[in-house]
Amino acid sequence: MKVYTTAPLEDPREARSVYKKLEEIGYDGGFSFEAKHDPFLTLAVASEHTESITLGTAIAIAFARNPMNIANLGYDMQSISGGRFILGLGTQVKPHIEKRFSSTWSKPAARMREIVLAVRAIWDCWEGNSKLSFKGEFYTHSIMIPAFNPGPNPYGPPPIFTGGFGPLMTQVAGEVSDGFIAHPFNTRKSLLENALPALHKGLEKSGRSSDDIEIMCSTLVVTADTEEQFEQSKLAARKQLAFYGSTPAYLPTLKCHGWDDVHKELNVLSKQGRWDDMTDLVSDEILESIAVVGSRQEIAQKLRDRLDGIADSVSLTHNRFPDPSYWADIVKQLKQN
Repeated sequence: MKVYTTAPLEDPREARSVYKKLEEIGYDGGFSFEAKHDPFLTLAVASEHTESITLGTAIAIAFARNPMNIANLGYDMQSISGGRFILGLGTQVKPHIEKRFSSTWSKPAARMREIVLAVRAIWDCWEGNSKLSFKGEFYTHSIMIPAFNPGPNPYGPPPIFTGGFGPLMTQVAGEVSDGFIAHPFNTRKSLLENALPALHKGLEKSGRSSDDIEIMCSTLVVTADTEEQFEQSKLAARKQLAFYGSTPAYLPTLKCHGWDDVHKELNVLSKQGRWDDMTDLVSDEILESIAVVGSRQEIAQKLRDRLDGIADSVSLTHNRFPDPSYWADIVKQLKQN
């Protein structure tokens, strides 16, 4: 199983050292994410200070951009990194797309599918395989003159991963993506009953098989060295899961376990701003079904048990302990198999 993680950067200058540390630990890949900083710039810096680790965005917000500038960013990062780049794309949510980015939100699954196809059409033109002539419902790209054509990438176009949670966006990944990034608000049961059927529907629709896509599960990990730290880590995870659980979009995970009433209570409390009270509703059963919880010696095997037969790779999610060195022994254990 490949082991990835998202680098915990508060300061983009840390990209010079953090990704190098991830490489030394033995991670297969380190991802950036789009929050306080641009996800591509940090990876451009990281590529100059690493040699072998895969670098990717998990995720860059597709709807805040257009296919042409996404194509440029992905192509250039593939060159700069020496062929080590993964272009990971996601949607964000409607209020942020419209009110933070002043961009258009409509038919998110169809739009994401078209963005991936448009980016591939642009790259195909640059590779010299076709004339640029992409016409879709949302985007049209029909002009490419030599002055703006970078020509074939020395490492070939990078793979495109897309994130998803609901059935339509998950199906899109099966149809057009090289990789699927599963959201951490999943249990083994919800992955088997919700995510995989939607993904396989997309694969079947496009005439592909599971061999044609990498399934990467972002998984919340809860462990610690001391009992006090363990309790703090569990509390932090409960808060994170309470936030997700209050959001209607994430109801399917709770619903497949019969925890619909928990969502209703969390949703009401969130609208009242009672965030601390919400934490108490995340029971041990919910916590341990969504997160992987245990001693440091147990975590690697528990991750394997959670994702066996489902995922090709895992992305360790652990906001409580962002120091990459803290997880080195677990990464080593996962890589031993």
